[in-house]
Parts: sequence; C-alpha cells; structure tokens
Amino acid sequence: MEKYIIRKGNTEDIDELEKLYDSLNDYLEENINYPGWRKGLYPIRKDAAYGIENETLYVMEINGRIAGTVILSHEPEEAYSNVVWKTENNYDDILVIRTFAVHPDFMKGSVGSSLMKFAEKFGRENGIKSDRKSKSIRLDVAIQNIPAISLYEKLGYKYIDIVDLGLNIPWLKWFKLYELVL
Repeated sequence: MEKYIIRKGNTEDIDELEKLYDSLNDYLEENINYPGWRKGLYPIRKDAAYGIENETLYVMEINGRIAGTVILSHEPEEAYSNVVWKTENNYDDILVIRTFAVHPDFMKGSVGSSLMKFAEKFGRENGIKSDRKSKSIRLDVAIQNIPAISLYEKLGYKYIDIVDLGLNIPWLKWFKLYELVL
C-alpha cells in the first residue's frame, strides 16, 4: 500500500466524505451489498458532519485523497445495554466504532485493516482512560456483512451476541456485536 496518513477529519473534508459515502453506496448497489447500506439513507453527509463536529471522525488519506474513514466515539447503541460484554459498561473507558467506510477505489489495499489497527492504537493511547481495569473497543456489524465480520475476527475481535438495533429497516434488523479487550 502507498504511504498514508490518518488524521482527525475537519469541515473541509465534508464534501469529499459525502462523495466517498455516495461512491461506496453506488458500488454496493452494483455488487453485493454486505452492510445493507443505501444511498441517501446511510451513511450520509450529516453522519460525517456529526463526527467532525464531535471531533470523533478520522480519515485516512492516500496521495491527498480520503481512502477511508471511521468514527471513534464513547456513545453505544441502546441495544448494547441488553447483552453481557467481556468488560464492564463504563463508556468513558470504551471506544465504539461507527461509520467505518472504505472508498471503492481503495478496497483492494489494506485501508480497512489499517483503520482498525489505528482505532486499537488510539484506544490504547488516547481514547480510553488508562487508570481503569476495563478497556475495550466495541462495534456492531450487520449479520450478512461477511467481509467485515472476517476482518474483525482476523484482528482479534470476539463475538458477543446478536441484537436488533431498532432501526426499523427490514433488511437491517440483526447485528452481531464484537469486542476487543485492550
């Protein structure tokens, strides 16, 4: 893979992030739509704007282009409280991965795994208080998203449970929950 940088997203990135989301959703519509995302529904411009506003969105740049993006927050989905995790549920100490997306032009490289490794490093160094016992990264993934599930398991994330996130979208009812204890 070419040289890259991962940095916090900023307001100048919003237009390019919207194009990334649209390009990815177009690609998914033409191929197998593993995550079940839909153009105009998710992810969309306001998801990027929210992540930037809250200083939780990170981008990976390759040759000046945004190749991928991820939001690293401490805000769980409501359904996360209905399962037993490997660590306690103090979300000040738990990083939640959201809106993890790779531009179709960069799917054949290691953008996805590099962003996930960045999230782990970020969690160990910055995102989680170091004086607590329970430290982990959590995420949810649509049960049909086999490529993402394979990546998470390869990187050491452990399956926790299956939940309904309450999205009220027929094709996006069940999600697998994963956790990586740091």
